[in-house]
Amino acid sequence: MLQRKSLFICLLTSLLMAGGCAQTSLQSQDAATAAAAIQLAAARASSDRLGAQTYLLRTAADYQQQGDHESARQILTSAPLRQPLTELTDQYLLLAMTSAGELNDPAWASRIAQAVDLDQPQNYSDDLRARAVQLQANIYRLARRFLDEAQVLMQLPPESGESAPRTLATHDTIWQALKQVPDSRLDAASRRAIGYTTQGWFELAALLRQPGQTLEAQSQAIRQWQSNWPDHPATAILPSELQLITTLVQERPERIALAVPLSGPLASAGAAIRDGFMAAFYDDLNQTELALEISVHDTHGQPAEALYTALVAAGPDLIVGPLDKDAVAAINRLETLPVPVLALNYLNPPATPRAALYQFGLAAEDEARQIARRLREDNSPQVLALIPKGEWGDRFEAALIEGLATHDGTALKIERFFGTDNLRQVTADLFGINQSRARAVDVERTIGTNVEFEPRRRQDADAIVMVAPPAIGRQFKPLFAYYFGGDLPVYSPSIVYEGHPDPSRDRDLNAVMFTDTPWMLAEENPFRDTATKAFQSIQGQLGRLFALGADAYQLSARLPLLQHIPDSSVAGQTGLLTMSADGSIQRTQLWAQFRNGSPAPLPTTSAEE
Repeated sequence: MLQRKSLFICLLTSLLMAGGCAQTSLQSQDAATAAAAIQLAAARASSDRLGAQTYLLRTAADYQQQGDHESARQILTSAPLRQPLTELTDQYLLLAMTSAGELNDPAWASRIAQAVDLDQPQNYSDDLRARAVQLQANIYRLARRFLDEAQVLMQLPPESGESAPRTLATHDTIWQALKQVPDSRLDAASRRAIGYTTQGWFELAALLRQPGQTLEAQSQAIRQWQSNWPDHPATAILPSELQLITTLVQERPERIALAVPLSGPLASAGAAIRDGFMAAFYDDLNQTELALEISVHDTHGQPAEALYTALVAAGPDLIVGPLDKDAVAAINRLETLPVPVLALNYLNPPATPRAALYQFGLAAEDEARQIARRLREDNSPQVLALIPKGEWGDRFEAALIEGLATHDGTALKIERFFGTDNLRQVTADLFGINQSRARAVDVERTIGTNVEFEPRRRQDADAIVMVAPPAIGRQFKPLFAYYFGGDLPVYSPSIVYEGHPDPSRDRDLNAVMFTDTPWMLAEENPFRDTATKAFQSIQGQLGRLFALGADAYQLSARLPLLQHIPDSSVAGQTGLLTMSADGSIQRTQLWAQFRNGSPAPLPTTSAEE
């Protein structure tokens, strides 16, 4: 790769040398630094703009060849190159795209993306064009212009033989970029598309994003598309994710053991998961052709190791469960896992999961991380937080702090509380009201007389993270206004919503933004509508567990897809599901805001989209 980059810079330098530029004394100058080169060029720009800009471009290319992209950026963003001459624009863009990509600079990439056209690579000779396409695609990716990234990569001709892996990598990149384009934009682009290759890619992307598509339906759609587009480059070399989808149909588990508690204290939770799993199975239009066999087992009162051994003896292809966190840990301690396990809970860190152990659940950590991302998108990096005491709150707090740090945020103060605490006192402590009073008392003691005093909250906070159930949240929210924090936006996890609109009681939560599952918040959800008619008891948290069971069924056939294809995902009832490197399923949920006591959907952020 380094040799290819050096060759590219040499070709570009040769192009500049052969550009027919007037000879100037600048060519013999050897500036010690980028700043010195800019100063030399600026002095000559008024009398010889072409010579000055050519000198700067050659100097930037020299720095790039040395791997010094910081100096190259300093030159390429300098005042003398703010408006490159027409005859130098192509060379300038190549150099700028190179350093912006190497420095991973989204802001600079966004400026370049606005200045470059999709057909810019056609301005270069054959030996530069492929590299120009890759550079421009990288710029679009950094600028989060995924549709443009895909379209510029479509200009690369397919290769065969030893070069076929490069074509596969290109097709993989095109596919992942198209997946990140919203439906409305993809539809509009499809209507405007010109050219066989472009039209074919857009149709393929649209076919595989139909709501609720099963694995079998996706596989059939891919085969039908290949038949309709026999000469398309992707027909011969499908993106890796689509290749895997077509093979997973033949390799999906045929015998699944569902192990959940159906008696004891967790019986209602286990029953909700079981019902969701079976509802998704019967909703699968292809299940009658699959000869799929599902056995259900009660885990209550059974040691996890003995249960796993007994289940393995029955010969399943996959075990879904257990739900209990300690049972998941016990299975992970076994010497071998001959049958893969999709656990419905997570190991406590720092435990390392075995290769055959996948973890999936309604993790508080997922919601904490998503709140941290939203705070970054909303430009609210400094937060105050209210989090319940206890093990669940400990995990939420750790994930929130980690998420905030990842997105350049800070938790200024975190107050932990029990529901029985004096919530007025907790809120006053959070806002620093008591410290404000204490300062006033110190002043009175110092001057020996009473002073007029109006308490003030701390002024450095951008937002509040309120982790509280509805009954507690309805008390906290008015206290924020009472203590002069009514102007701060409030973010909450799904715990703040009972799962059904209650306008008369939830008016006190007005303006609170919260994240929750598509099962709860999606405006159109045919599976949910059908399921709630059949299972009228699945409200609130039981509804979320029902959705967890439904997603466990969807994941049963897609675990290899998530494991082996980077950026692949499954649109589930509990969120958009992806897999981390250790086999943990992570969820991205939807957003809503209480308005007039009822949740109103909020648009996803650019990062979540």
